[in-house]
Amino acid sequence: MDVDETLSRFSDLTFGTALTVYVLAMIMFLMSLATKSKTVEKSGQLVAAGGAPVAGADDVRTPGKVQTAEKAPLGDRLAKMAYGVVILATTLHITSIVLRGFATGRAPWGNMYEFVSIACAAGMVAALVVLRKREYRPLLGFVLLPIVILLFIAGTYLYTNAAPVVPALKSYWLAIHVSIVALGSGVFLVSGVASILYLLKLKFPEPGDRFWGRILQRVPPAQTLDRIAYTTVVFAFPLFGLGVICGAIWAESAWGRFWGWDPKETVSFIAWVIYAAYLHARATAGWRNTAAAWINIAGFTAMLFNLFIINIVVSGLHSYAGL
Repeated sequence: MDVDETLSRFSDLTFGTALTVYVLAMIMFLMSLATKSKTVEKSGQLVAAGGAPVAGADDVRTPGKVQTAEKAPLGDRLAKMAYGVVILATTLHITSIVLRGFATGRAPWGNMYEFVSIACAAGMVAALVVLRKREYRPLLGFVLLPIVILLFIAGTYLYTNAAPVVPALKSYWLAIHVSIVALGSGVFLVSGVASILYLLKLKFPEPGDRFWGRILQRVPPAQTLDRIAYTTVVFAFPLFGLGVICGAIWAESAWGRFWGWDPKETVSFIAWVIYAAYLHARATAGWRNTAAAWINIAGFTAMLFNLFIINIVVSGLHSYAGL
């Protein structure tokens, strides 16, 4: 099937626009955290019950009404605006993926550029759901940091022109296996960020009044971050496991065996085992705090290693990144 160059160009344009808007949202979220909360000042004039001002009533407590003009703190207003901006960026991002699919006439995750893009989109959707509460929303700034970095790498070093996939990937399993793994990977990203912040909160309970100190000070409590990390892993773990199983079924169909300890298969299995260890540690006394968080971060590191080092450096049956 021929590639629709017009749709391909629109896909690239919306991808670049989404990345730019993501950067803007990230800056706004981080600034909202760095801005000190100020007590709301009340201004007005003490008035009598009938509405007439009471003369000389500034320092006298007398019955009546106080007319106030309250203004939300700058940090809260920035966070509210940034939340709308990140929803716009996520919409543009998903649009770029859909356009890429229509342009190529296939599932739009056949190379590393496309895989990173859909994994980051899944991570953003998961973050928007998990952090939808007003007090959690500024955490989106920390989730956006790795997403912006990953999308920048994808759009520059990993970018591949829209084209049909290699013959080895011309299977309906591409749409099933890769999409499930990408969704699980995106949700794991949210969990990894939550565990990193959890450890930082424990290490710096009094972070000081500098820029990053103020940001860390306004992050939710450590236990809240730990709960967010655990909840997201509970969701992503079976999803990722299902993706590995689907990959094994596809391998039997394509290569005549379910498992061959290919580098990609091996590291995927290691990552799955690490996350299983995290869930076990989280339920074990003496391991459920700092130790479990470090195991979760190790799992996220294994996912990144599997994505970049295995696909780019190590040669194997999964070396189809189009680089």
